[in-house]
Amino acid sequence: MLQEFKAFIAKGNVMDLAVGIIIGAAFTAIVSSLVGDLINPIIGLILGGIDFTNMYVVMSGTVPDNVGLETARESGAAVFAYGAFITACINFLIIAFVVFMLVKFVNRIKDSAVKKDQAVPSAPSGPTQEELLTQIRDLLAAKS
Repeated sequence: MLQEFKAFIAKGNVMDLAVGIIIGAAFTAIVSSLVGDLINPIIGLILGGIDFTNMYVVMSGTVPDNVGLETARESGAAVFAYGAFITACINFLIIAFVVFMLVKFVNRIKDSAVKKDQAVPSAPSGPTQEELLTQIRDLLAAKS
């Protein structure tokens, strides 16, 4: 059983999956920073300086005025954090777009590699064996 497990782990698909998960986790941090640090401030500027990620509605409980989402959550109140949800949707759209572009790029590279393999002209072939023998016969016949 241990040997089967080793064989399973050693397969390329499992290793590729592990690398993909690790890179995906790092990529998520980059996208979260992109949305939180670059996109949300622009959206907030468009909305009149509102902090987009801290948009919420208090469903029940009391929350002091003008506090952030985390403070509202810590106060024990039930909050409807639509700003955080919209931020998560923006994160998803950015990740989906980048993955789409990555797949498109990889497919383009694969297609160009396939076209290059197909487009390689074969070396010019010389005369066949029968043609050479015919030429030799004709030359010998002409000298006789």
